[in-house]
Amino acid sequence: MQSELPLITSERLLLKIATPKDTPEIINYFLKNKTYLTPFCVAWIDGFFTEEYWQDQIEKQCFEFINDYSLKLFISTQKYPQQIIGTVNFSNFIRGAANFCNVGYTLAENAQGNGYMTEALKAGTEYIFQQLNFHRIMANYMPHNRRSGNVLKRLNFVIEGYARDYLLINNKWEDHILTSLTNPHWKIQHF
Repeated sequence: MQSELPLITSERLLLKIATPKDTPEIINYFLKNKTYLTPFCVAWIDGFFTEEYWQDQIEKQCFEFINDYSLKLFISTQKYPQQIIGTVNFSNFIRGAANFCNVGYTLAENAQGNGYMTEALKAGTEYIFQQLNFHRIMANYMPHNRRSGNVLKRLNFVIEGYARDYLLINNKWEDHILTSLTNPHWKIQHF
């Protein structure tokens, strides 16, 4: 069980769990990037772009981190720490013999091409491996999403397979390439 919310820093970026004061900026991020992100995301649920929804989500995300279920982070630059430019979500924490999680991510359309996602995902995976001692992180991407595939390749994620009709993205079943990264410094813990 975790007791303190992380603030993960890299050369140019900050990654953190949202607090209630971040709600307007979170909504702004998703509204500004809705059209751009729609082809890569699950269908937007009713109320997604409301303050009530995000107040509930922020509380849930803190609970999930404290109880070792997930780590959902918002990305900003160190230069503009209040402005959200993306997300990195580590979810489905499984401990015991498996000791793995999944990761998914988004980046603002106007932040593309600057290496931000590679930098954010690298910082996040280092935290997951070093501080939370996970053995494996799994990431999956649609074959046509070459940008995502290239980010994972740069970070040494290994392709492990191809899953047909794997996830329901924007109300359509999409194939995914399955990848993973393992922790070379993992230490056994007795539970």
